Order: sequence, then C-alpha cells, then structure tokens
Amino acid sequence: MIESYIKSGKLASKIRGEASKMIKDGTLVIDLVEYVESEILKAGADIAFPCNVSLNEVAAHYTSPAGDETVIHAGDMVKLDLGAMIDGYIADTAVTVIADGNISENYTQDEINLHEEIVEASAAGLEAAIATVRAGVEVSKIGAAVHEAISEYNLNPIFNLTGHSLEQNNLHAGISIPNYNNHDGFVLDEGQAIAIEPFATNGEGIVNDAPGHYIYSYIANKPFRMRTTQKVLKYIQHNHAYVPFSGRWITNEFGERKGNIALKQLADAMAIYPYAPLREKKDCFVSQKEHTVIVEKEGCTVTTI
Repeated sequence: MIESYIKSGKLASKIRGEASKMIKDGTLVIDLVEYVESEILKAGADIAFPCNVSLNEVAAHYTSPAGDETVIHAGDMVKLDLGAMIDGYIADTAVTVIADGNISENYTQDEINLHEEIVEASAAGLEAAIATVRAGVEVSKIGAAVHEAISEYNLNPIFNLTGHSLEQNNLHAGISIPNYNNHDGFVLDEGQAIAIEPFATNGEGIVNDAPGHYIYSYIANKPFRMRTTQKVLKYIQHNHAYVPFSGRWITNEFGERKGNIALKQLADAMAIYPYAPLREKKDCFVSQKEHTVIVEKEGCTVTTI
C-alpha cells in the first residue's frame, strides 16, 4: 500500500512540474488539462479525477468541456490540481502558477505584488500544516496552523473548502482536513493518507457555486428509457464507478449532443452527482497548494513532494 502511494506521488509530482511549464500567456486550458491526463495514462497509472485548471477567482472544480476555448492570459493565477492512481492508491497534488508573459499588459504592479503574496500564502499554509501532522493530532490543529500562516499575509483561507482523507479507490474517504480551527476533535492515526490543500484569498474566504457542471461522480444505478442514457450509465459504471470523471470524457465517447443529454438526465435522476466550479464570493483571487501525506508516529511522509 505505502509503496503504491509513493509511486503515484512521484508520478503526480513529475507531471505537475512538467505541466506547470505550460502555464503561460496564450495556452488553452484544454491543452493543459489533456496533457496532464494523457501523461498519467501513458505512465500506466489511472486518473484519480479530471485535471482541474481553475483561473483567478475560481478556486476549484473547473475542467475543460469538449471544445473549451478558455485561454490563459499573462498574470492569471492558475491553479493546477491533478490526481494519479496506482493500484487504486491516490496522489492528489496542486500548485498555483502566475502565468508567464507580459504581465504588465494585464495587471498593475500592485496587483502583481498581491498575486505573488496570495500564492506565497497558500504555500506557507501547506508548509505549516505538514509540520503539524503526526499520529494523534486533532485535525483542527492542522487547520489552525493553516489559518495562522495565511493570516500573516493579511489574507484569508477558504473556510468552506477542506483537505480530505484518501483510501484505495476513494478520493474523499470521510475525514475532512480544515483550513482553520473548526474545533473538530478527530484524531489522525498512523498510516492514514490525507490530502492537505490550503487555499488563500484576498476575499472573504467563502466560495459559492458558479454556473456549469464539468465534473461528476457516480452515485447509483437507475432505470432509463433512452438507450443512449442507459449506455452512458453502463459506461460510467464500468469505467468511473469509484472516482470522479469529466463530462468531456463522456462527450468524447458518445458525441457532444447525446453525451450532454445523457449527463443531464443522469444528474436529474441522481444517478450521478454534478460538481459546479467554485468561485470566491467577492470574485477575489484564490491560490491553492496541495500535497498528499502519509501520517506517521512523529510526523508524516509527503508523497507528492
């Protein structure tokens, strides 16, 4: 088990580094997303969830639909969140990159300085959290460390986003790792795998649903009259029963019109769960940094370093 976590972590770290170099003015989000996903598969691993590329005020849960024309501009705050899986053991990691290019065309120097501070803050929050992790620690203590580190920058964490525990074939395994002291007395055990993901913002620190749904999870089998919807459900059950999947993968397989109709019917019937992109309440900028760690008696091993 530990060996598989380490292997998936090394792979995810390598791809994260390579993909980060693509984050520059003029890059299409869909090109970045598809590069990450294809590299995971080329390595013989599985995709733990659709690659997320969330820009500026969007904190999480954006992945490209088919034909996405979203372009990264110089100075954009780009959150790259990816997951690789070997033998079902998941590495979940994220980094925020300020898109390279002629940044001064799009942002003032004060804005550039603020962006850099927001990126530094989530990294500091993650570093503080990792230093706090050990067997026997309450998860609220980890959250307190995150909040304190981000507050040093006069910024807020995202209070209603959390890290999470990981298990085999299970991305969100029931334990939440807060980004502030929520007074949760749950204690971590040696050998647990957790993903710690602080978000930092110059806004209120609350995210709300944005329009659209691009990521889904399978919930339950349901009967459907439409043959295409039945086929799509069976495809999901066979290929994506345990971890989230992209609507783009479905439309690539079944065609855009049929695939989107089926996804809507499946979501309406609660056969699948649709995730909306998450946007900061005041449309302020958000950064994210994330590592997967294995809890140890006197600390932790970071698998995605």
